[in-house]
Amino acid sequence: MTYLEALILGLIQGLTEFLPVSSSGHLEIGKAILNVKASESLAFTVLVHGATVLSTMVVFWKEILQLIKGLFQFEWNAETRYVAMIGVSMLPVGLVGVFFKDQVEGLFNGNIFLVGSMLLVTGALLSFTYFSKSNLRPIQFKDAFIIGLAQAVAVIPGISRSGSTIATGLILGNSKEEVARFSFLMVLIPILGANLLDLLKGDLAKAHTSTGVLIAGFLMAFVAGLLACKLMIELVKKQKLIYFAIYCFAVGIIAILFHFFG
Repeated sequence: MTYLEALILGLIQGLTEFLPVSSSGHLEIGKAILNVKASESLAFTVLVHGATVLSTMVVFWKEILQLIKGLFQFEWNAETRYVAMIGVSMLPVGLVGVFFKDQVEGLFNGNIFLVGSMLLVTGALLSFTYFSKSNLRPIQFKDAFIIGLAQAVAVIPGISRSGSTIATGLILGNSKEEVARFSFLMVLIPILGANLLDLLKGDLAKAHTSTGVLIAGFLMAFVAGLLACKLMIELVKKQKLIYFAIYCFAVGIIAILFHFFG
């Protein structure tokens, strides 16, 4: 992987992480177009996801600080309850990470047909929100677990994590604004945990990509995510997800055609 390829892929990750269009799917498509080898891509994928999580933390630093302050009051308050719901939402993806990590990693092998097919699934899920009636019902523990199940399914490249979690919340009747906030906060610990686990295991050190290239991609993803996060979150909250559904259908079809004729 060259520096230019790392910068391009980092930019793709930063710009697509906050829209319901599957950043992992777009990364796989980008790597296929740039002919990046699978042996080079896994560590890079983990790092750039960590970069966009870091940009999310910068954007939501006030909310995160408020949650931490409330948590360390050591009482059952609104912040403790919210953190507990995030913990519940993490259970499904945690189980997937523990028991199916190798199988999930095996999906990131440049299989554009899989990505295209899953983008069609994402498009269908987003389409369902067009018929849902969102209200101001707050997220409950049951909602958090179901949204967590959607996040677990979204480990498949092409299934949008934000798209599946936000769409699931809307279908459950939660408000778009609260679901969007919950969706972006619930991913922080799982991805940071995955990065830490890979560091402890030495997987990043064994990557077939130079450290400089990895850093370049990380910085590009962080900067792009930082600049785009607020704009994209507002877009997710205010715009109808049907437009993103149409986009996912179009890119999914193009990806499948690229698989057969590219």
